[in-house]
Formats: sequence, C-alpha cells, structure tokens
Amino acid sequence: MADVTSVRGAEVAAERSEEREHVSVWEYLESLLVTIILALFLTTFVVQSFKIPSQSMEPTLLVGDHLLVNKFIFGGTGAWYEKLFPYRSIRHGDIIVFRFPFDDHPYYVKRVIGLPGDRIKITDQQVYVNDRLLNEPYVVHDPSVPYDPFGDTFPPVTSRYILRSTVRPEWADQILDHVSNGELIVPPEKYFVMGDNRDRSFDSRFWGFVDRSAIMGGPVAIYWSIESTEDVSEDVSIGTRMREFADTLMHLPSRTRWHRIFHQVR
Repeated sequence: MADVTSVRGAEVAAERSEEREHVSVWEYLESLLVTIILALFLTTFVVQSFKIPSQSMEPTLLVGDHLLVNKFIFGGTGAWYEKLFPYRSIRHGDIIVFRFPFDDHPYYVKRVIGLPGDRIKITDQQVYVNDRLLNEPYVVHDPSVPYDPFGDTFPPVTSRYILRSTVRPEWADQILDHVSNGELIVPPEKYFVMGDNRDRSFDSRFWGFVDRSAIMGGPVAIYWSIESTEDVSEDVSIGTRMREFADTLMHLPSRTRWHRIFHQVR
C-alpha cells in the first residue's frame, strides 16, 4: 500500500512539475510578446535612434554620434490628442530630425532658423529673422572652405537659370516666388533649417523648406558616440558596411567617445 501511495505521489509531483514548466513557458512567451509590443509602440510613437552621418551639425553633433530622438515632443498639427499629452510647438533654435524632401527621403538633422511667416535674410554670414540679428553661439565657419556668395548672402536676387547651377533644380524653380524686399518669406506649415557648421551644411538655402509633416522629432541625448573622421555614405555595399562594422567592433573601446555618452543635445 505504501508503494502504491509513493508511486501516486511521484506521479502527482511529476504532473505538477510539468504544469509549472508549461506555465513558465507561457509566462515567458507572454512577457516576450508584451516586450515586443512595447518596443514597437516606443519606436513608433515615442523614441527612435538616429546616427549622425555628416559634419553639417558640428560641433554640436559629431559624425558617429548616436542619438535618441523624441517623437513625442512637437505638437501643432491640430490632432485631438495633443491636448492630452505634453506636446509643444516647434521653436527657433530647436534641433529637429526630418525626412529630406527628395531622393527617397532619408532622415536629416538640422536647426530650425525660420518658422512659418518669418522673414529670413543672411548678410555676410549674419542671419536676420524678422529684422533681428540672431544670436547663434553654436555656429562655426570653416575658413578652409572656399567663399560661397550664395550661402553667405541669402536669399539670391538672380535668375532661375543661374540658380540651377547652385541649388536643387526644384528649389531653383520656386525660391524667387518666396522672396520679397530681399527677404525669404517662410510659407505656412513650412520651416527653414540650417546646420551649425554653416560652410559644410547642405540645408534649406540649397534645397528649400521642411514640411511640418516631414518632422519626426527632436534629439534629446547621445546614447553612444564613436570616432569617425569622414562623412558616412549611404551608398555603400553590404560588404563595405560589414568591414566597417568589424573594424569598429575591434577598436570599440578606444574609439568610443566616452565623454559624449548621455550628453544632452541642445
């Protein structure tokens, strides 16, 4: 009788063990599913990573900086949910990440100089917005870059034909339509942006306005930064990217800019 009881007890224990394993597996899968859903929600609506590919925002942002971009910051689109969450309008001086208007719409990062309705003028590298000289402590000029009369004095007062050799042809066809009394007028729902590294920035001077709907968000912090001396090209082969990745991995500790990690972006 004792042997029968022992066998039965062992069977019950085995069943309970299997049941616990089953519950444990299900709990693991459930947690994994919740994690995936939260990750998708966060990257879709709240935060997204972005890598700085060019020198246009130096010294504020360096090639190789990896940013966390807050997609949950800018309001002003009129959506009903903006009243429920801490959105704010886009301001002068904000750094934004947005879809470039052309060429399959890669993401760019620049600083907002002009808001809808603003009047923009650049005279000898000095930027005026609504007749007021901007205080831009973040701006640098590179003396090694040849003088660019178009970038240093803006907007142009020339023909569309001549402009086509300097700017995007789409912008050359419309820029003069937005010029009045020697100033560029920013249209509704559009923004004028420039890079902090003015002489090495391909920005609104050369291709036009940023549409409000193209703005993804604003960078809040650098979560990782690795030294890179050249602009990162998007048009490289998979093999080249793999070699670059392997080289970076091998020299990760020495190339990481540790002092920039968790650095706030302003």
